[in-house]
Amino acid sequence: MTANLTTAVPGGSHETDVVVIGAGPTGLFAVFECGMLKMRCHVVDVLEAAGGQCVALYPEKPIFDIPAWPEITAETLIAKLAAQAGAFAPVLHLGQHAEKLEDTADGGFHVTTSAGTTITARAVIVAGGVGAFGPNRPPLQGLAAYEGKSVFYLVARREDFRGRRVVIAGGGDSAVDWANSLADIAEKIYVVHRRDKFRAAPESVARMQALAKDGRVEMVIPYQLSGLEGENGDLSAVVVSSLKGEERRLDADRLLPFFGLATNIGPIAEWDLGAEQGRIPVNANGMETARGGVFAIGDIADYPGKLKLILTGFAEAASAAHAAFARVHPGEALHFEYSTSKGVPGA
Repeated sequence: MTANLTTAVPGGSHETDVVVIGAGPTGLFAVFECGMLKMRCHVVDVLEAAGGQCVALYPEKPIFDIPAWPEITAETLIAKLAAQAGAFAPVLHLGQHAEKLEDTADGGFHVTTSAGTTITARAVIVAGGVGAFGPNRPPLQGLAAYEGKSVFYLVARREDFRGRRVVIAGGGDSAVDWANSLADIAEKIYVVHRRDKFRAAPESVARMQALAKDGRVEMVIPYQLSGLEGENGDLSAVVVSSLKGEERRLDADRLLPFFGLATNIGPIAEWDLGAEQGRIPVNANGMETARGGVFAIGDIADYPGKLKLILTGFAEAASAAHAAFARVHPGEALHFEYSTSKGVPGA
């Protein structure tokens, strides 16, 4: 079974059964579950590729709590989910926000995106994770000229840093994890942090400190980013300064600032779904929101006892799809069948 994901040209009008907001793991699995119930899906995501945070933030990091996979990288998980969803030929609308949700005269919805795309559907499943997200950028003069060329807020491919002189700034899991990972392939790793305590998993910090003791990582503490040197977006050095104003110049051609993400569910907060503090309350029996016909799954959904795990999102996707069936196929009885009995297209 191969992926059959069509990416639509921005703009235009479309008609489908279900609009899925978010192309992360739960969104992709929702496409599969809807497909198993003979419901067509269009998917909207602000990122330029499917995968959500898994692909944008940690594509090569292993995940250990996916059933039947003792270990799987985030990138591989998304590839397999895309192949699974692809059996039902969903249409993707990438690089655009879902901005407006309007009722139709016959009880359906119009979803309008920031690119002017309009999709008419009978049901909507919001699988927006933490919402649209972007990096917290350090306040460095001329930063924009280096972004995407020498300054990166995520590691898409570990191999891109082989033989590079890399400055990693931050004190959380991302900074520590990538310092440990890239130490094997980079020419030089500097870790810049304003204090000697890190907000990362203790075992990861211990590993980084061991690498520092062996000379494979240089700890630049207590310092913070102060300036960039280079030409035409090619970095030659990163300037750091201490709280006392002491400066150091670190010879480097790559900078990875890991200062967390700014997240926002954006216009979805105005969709009358009862959203509070970036979460949407749902009835756990079907995942329906305060607005009939609109469902929420994954990290954005909230109910008593909620566990923010990918596998929880998968179960929620199945519940939402079954609950949406009555709106897409009114009057038609839903006869539950296991996938082993029904099969899937192309299997």
